[in-house]
Amino acid sequence: MLRIISSNLNGIRSAANKGYFDWLAQQQADFVCLQELKAQDGDLTDAMRAPHGLQGWFHCAEKKGYSGVGLYSRHAPSDVKIGFGSTEFDAEGRYVEARFDTPSRKFSVISCYFPSGSSSEERQQAKFRFLDEFFPHLQRLKAEREFVLCGDVNIAHKEIDLKNWKSNQKNSGFLPEERAWFTRLVEDIGLVDVYRRLHPDTTGEAYTWWSNRGQAWANNVGWRIDYHVASPAVAATARAASVYKAQRFSDHAPLTIEYDLTL
Repeated sequence: MLRIISSNLNGIRSAANKGYFDWLAQQQADFVCLQELKAQDGDLTDAMRAPHGLQGWFHCAEKKGYSGVGLYSRHAPSDVKIGFGSTEFDAEGRYVEARFDTPSRKFSVISCYFPSGSSSEERQQAKFRFLDEFFPHLQRLKAEREFVLCGDVNIAHKEIDLKNWKSNQKNSGFLPEERAWFTRLVEDIGLVDVYRRLHPDTTGEAYTWWSNRGQAWANNVGWRIDYHVASPAVAATARAASVYKAQRFSDHAPLTIEYDLTL
């Protein structure tokens, strides 16, 4: 069994102060995928680099206090890829891939943080460029190996995936073009939205992010924008999924999925 957690921390130092690593110590995770570190390499303490028997790898953004991803593993990978080969987006710290290759199998766990387009039209256009560039990367990856990609995708795929879908149809994260991209991910590449495979009809319990504006958290006016997206053979082994909301470490909640897999 592999237990894999995805967490957007909205600042690793902030999440640490809110008890994230104390919680993580109890999770017995095999892999933990982090997004939005908002830290440089020098900001990471030893406890952040290798918490509770896990080994960590990080892709920090060149811009201070921005983006950044990390990946913890309880298992020694055969290789680790930092960035996905993008001239524009690798500078933003958005991709870490741990590879576990044997003569009989090639398998990866990926932590990825998709751009948000909510701050400006310029950033929305950057998000579209990222989607255009990342799609063929995933096509190539699926052709050569099994994998699970975990992270903040910044897209709610369907109406069931956010509370106020009617009023958000022209807002970043629920734009028709973004949703169509995710549909192509599923239908054209053949990848699987693992949470939805296990919970096809769940609404409010599935949300993973809440705006800090108003009473979004208190009223559960949320979005499901954090995912595990996996190749079909990996997704078929998923046995349980949960969103942890008992404590708040961030404006996102950790998403945990257990897979009946061994490395």
